[in-house]
Amino acid sequence: MCGNNMSAPLPAIVPAARKATAAVIFLHGLGDTGHGWAEAFTGIRIPYVKYICPHAPTMPVSLNMRMSMPSWFDIYGLSPDADEDETGIKRASENIKALIDQEVKNGIPSHRIILGGFSQASVIQTYAALTTQQKLAGVIALSCWLPLRNSFPQASANSANKDMHVLQCHGDADPLVPFVFGSQTAEKMKSLISPANLTFKSYRGLPHSACPEEMVDIKRFIEKQLPAISDE
Repeated sequence: MCGNNMSAPLPAIVPAARKATAAVIFLHGLGDTGHGWAEAFTGIRIPYVKYICPHAPTMPVSLNMRMSMPSWFDIYGLSPDADEDETGIKRASENIKALIDQEVKNGIPSHRIILGGFSQASVIQTYAALTTQQKLAGVIALSCWLPLRNSFPQASANSANKDMHVLQCHGDADPLVPFVFGSQTAEKMKSLISPANLTFKSYRGLPHSACPEEMVDIKRFIEKQLPAISDE
């Protein structure tokens, strides 16, 4: 997958309708693939933006009785005090940074790239954005929580993204990643980036999924953080 060591097929890609001058790298949730999100972005596509939706490698997941499924890292539990797969989280984060490097080589500068993810994947892209020295356009975090939270703020000391813009979205009826996890993550994020640059949106009655209203908010965020430029 773009030169990294994930044992997964090549990403699902929604190409730009004209010359690509920006990109969104968006990661799916546990047990899913990139195809569903690629289809979702096709519905809100912006002509000069390339959408890259990688597929997670298949691995046993402790939370699900060690059943093998697409997963970015192992999950031991969903409680706030559950152990975390620190090695897996950091490895997956480095793989996402390698995807960013690949797009930079393809001619899209990192400051024209947004990282995004749903649920488990939002953990990876948030950690990657907070720890990378690659300047990014922003982050879209859906139904998320902050991983390895006790490692911050030290882990983000050298980050290039302390002033990045973040769109965080969460359904208030989420039974898997409770809404309070999202709101607590938002408060923690405000101590790591400029608080004014974080937008937290809640969706009434939404369970652990996305909805059309959320996709409209995502499109608006992308349009604002990745405006058209003159050489398109």
